[in-house]
Amino acid sequence: MKFGIDRLLADQNLRQSLDGKRVALVAHPASVTQDLTHSLDALIAAGVNVTSAFGPQHGLKGDKQDNMVETADETDPLYGIPVFSLYGEVRRPTGQMMSSADVFLFDLQDLGCRIYTFVTTLLYMLEEAAKHGKSVWVLDRPNPAGRPVEGTLLLPGQESFVGAAPMPMRHGLTLGEMGHWFIRHFGLDVDYRVIEMDGWQPDGPGYGWPDDRIWINPSPNAANVNMARAYAGTVMLEGTNLSEGRGTTRPLEVLFGAPDVDAKAVWREMERLAPDWLEGCALRECWFEPTFHKHAGKLCNGQMIHAEGRFYDHRAFRPWRLQALALKAIRGLYPDYDIWRDFPYEYELDRLAIDVINGGPALREWVDDAAAQPTDLDRIASSDETAWRDAIASVILYR
Repeated sequence: MKFGIDRLLADQNLRQSLDGKRVALVAHPASVTQDLTHSLDALIAAGVNVTSAFGPQHGLKGDKQDNMVETADETDPLYGIPVFSLYGEVRRPTGQMMSSADVFLFDLQDLGCRIYTFVTTLLYMLEEAAKHGKSVWVLDRPNPAGRPVEGTLLLPGQESFVGAAPMPMRHGLTLGEMGHWFIRHFGLDVDYRVIEMDGWQPDGPGYGWPDDRIWINPSPNAANVNMARAYAGTVMLEGTNLSEGRGTTRPLEVLFGAPDVDAKAVWREMERLAPDWLEGCALRECWFEPTFHKHAGKLCNGQMIHAEGRFYDHRAFRPWRLQALALKAIRGLYPDYDIWRDFPYEYELDRLAIDVINGGPALREWVDDAAAQPTDLDRIASSDETAWRDAIASVILYR
């Protein structure tokens, strides 16, 4: 199969549309061709007039580890073009940045999760392109989590850099499809084009990520497809005092980890509360000692998620519910546990991080309400998931 970048490079007729145009590339380390050449190098080698490049969160090089660790603008040492940071002094491209090109090629590998900030970066790029009369092309790449949709819709007024619009946590779209939805939802007048993939089968082998393509971290903690599948749940740990595994070799693949929580007891409580929410994966008790971040240098007990191999059921696995259930079980076993992390999260200073992550307080309130049952959260989420599927039906490009 071919990703968008591969089709653009292979099709001279597509590239002819760029003749005489100044071209910018939005990219990161996973922006590579089928033979692992970085898209910036491949485009310039193909004769495309690339006049600037942009890096999203974690940078064009992907070297910045954590949230709110910014990247500075620089000049590319090989090509002499400006490399603008969209996660530094600004997160929305400025007029000066937009003046550097006529066509903006957006070639980012996404994880299929609302909170992954490349989604918001795409919206900001589309909005600024509309203002400045620029063109945006998405060189489409797979959604490695596939088509499943899960989670509650972000509430009006809860928008942030990790919540661009009223979408659920697990949105089920490629970035090319998401661009179409943004344009329709926000009524944007922008010259937009998707260079579609050739041969991507979201429900075929790999269930989103094709078996014949190498996985490259789109961000430092996105190490493999297992993480991409689990991320729509495990990212909620960023809003808690439980470890998400940062400071280990398998971040965001653990359901939780802490030095003062009994992982076996939590698993038993989850089984008691909603055994069907554990389906589609295997959980394995694990121990780890983070070298940095939460609980650094302390032995943590946790549960490892294995949404892979023979343990993975693509249709049964629901990571958002799985993570919610773990938090509910911990609250039930440890009523006074200080679960919710109170700190600035993605430049939001006045709301709890867990509410920013979930696009509203519903999940936190459900966890903290001793009388609330799994069916209560499921009712809210199921309604929102149905509404979202209906909303995106007309933008689906790959069947």
